[in-house]
Amino acid sequence: MAGLIKRLGLIVLAVSLCSIAATTGNARPSTPPGEPKQGFRAEILGQLSFVEKRIEDLAAAMPSEKYSWRPGEGVRSVSEVYMHIVGANYMFMTFLGVKPPMKMDPGMEKSVTDKTEIAAKFKPSFDHFRNTVLGLSDKDLDKTTTMFGRTTTYRNVLVTAIAHLHEHLGQSIAYARTNGVVPPWTAAEQAEAAKKDSQ
Repeated sequence: MAGLIKRLGLIVLAVSLCSIAATTGNARPSTPPGEPKQGFRAEILGQLSFVEKRIEDLAAAMPSEKYSWRPGEGVRSVSEVYMHIVGANYMFMTFLGVKPPMKMDPGMEKSVTDKTEIAAKFKPSFDHFRNTVLGLSDKDLDKTTTMFGRTTTYRNVLVTAIAHLHEHLGQSIAYARTNGVVPPWTAAEQAEAAKKDSQ
């Protein structure tokens, strides 16, 4: 079991790095009204859109019966990872002075396990993250705040929040592949390659 967890950790690290690197080459859709077109906030929003789509697509591809799967005792299950992502999207924004729009349940990682219910919670949490960034100015990025007991900048809060999302995307990819689920974007690339080979 320890070997499995160690292998999963290495997979998580590898896919996280690949996921972050992939965003630099992906063109984004046209910038919605109100979104900055360049600069740090635009880059954060680009990362957010990228990772949001991949997490939601992967969660949809994972069979509901696998949502209770975990790689070992004391490690988050599939559903717990997804709800951890939801909760963190709200939690990180509190360091920027923006409270969640609802009362947060501290036990939701354990209590919310249904695939459909989790899927419905993703979008509001990502929208909360996105709207918080849109509510900031470039000057706000240099403001200081306290995060996990340390003084830091608003900019670093956003960097940490995005890194956290990529970390758990990588973890979720490892969980999926361990359970025989190919990430949808990889499956699409493989199908396209097979189609070209057959022509």
